[in-house]
Amino acid sequence: MDAAQIHYRSVTVDGQEIFYREAGAPDAPAILLLHGFPTSSHMFRDLIPLLADRYRVIAPDHLGFGYSSAPSAKEFSYTFADLADLTDRFTERVGLTRYALYIQDYGAPIGLRLALKHPERVTAIVTQNGNAYTEGLGEAWAAPLALIAERTPETEAPVREIRSLDGIKWQYLHGLVDPSLVSPDAYHHDAALMARDGQAEIQLDLIADYGSNFDLYPAFQEYFRTSQVPLLATWGAHDEIFVPAGALAFQRDLPEAEVHLLPTGHFALETHARRIGALIGDFLARKV
Repeated sequence: MDAAQIHYRSVTVDGQEIFYREAGAPDAPAILLLHGFPTSSHMFRDLIPLLADRYRVIAPDHLGFGYSSAPSAKEFSYTFADLADLTDRFTERVGLTRYALYIQDYGAPIGLRLALKHPERVTAIVTQNGNAYTEGLGEAWAAPLALIAERTPETEAPVREIRSLDGIKWQYLHGLVDPSLVSPDAYHHDAALMARDGQAEIQLDLIADYGSNFDLYPAFQEYFRTSQVPLLATWGAHDEIFVPAGALAFQRDLPEAEVHLLPTGHFALETHARRIGALIGDFLARKV
């Protein structure tokens, strides 16, 4: 059997169907890949085969994203605390007791909440534009920050555009010297799923709740200091959402953190999957 073969599975957690991609030997060291907005485990389609020869790789779609269930915002409380709790129970359902975390965008506060709850389970962290410091917030946060401060129809309006095709395409292509390196399949895939009924309310609720993650930044940073968890940052240096200062800030609390600023944007895997896969393989071989 080809260890790099990806399996597409789902499991029921608290009555919700959670879709996930899995590859690698069941008894190999595990890596949990947590995606960001507005994408899904689809963002890891090129990375998973690069890691699966040595690791058990599992990449779930967060509730409301990708192929996981998407109950309406009236049926489920879309907060980062609730998504983290659901992800925690997902890991237990699929038998993850120790794992390295790969966190990107929304995956960062979800994964770091898992680390606060179960520090003994986390063997290492790979952060790819997954922020934990105020220094990492770029100019693109102006509209979301206004919504977080006060949710009104006026502050919701510009945030609604973030999940449009144009808004999603910008997230994929901004900061790239050669946008032709990014397949349009990526942003059209995300845009189609974001256009489903109920997504506007789901995504507005999550962005409005993002301030709860800022409140946890001191706790995340204390976790880094006390655990000295091995951390690798593979960061798109041209990202205007989470800027390079956020990557460098990890070294303040984790002096041995390894930071690589790559010449790409927010979705670095679209252009640098092989480079990031090689960095992860080398890092985990040395540190875990």
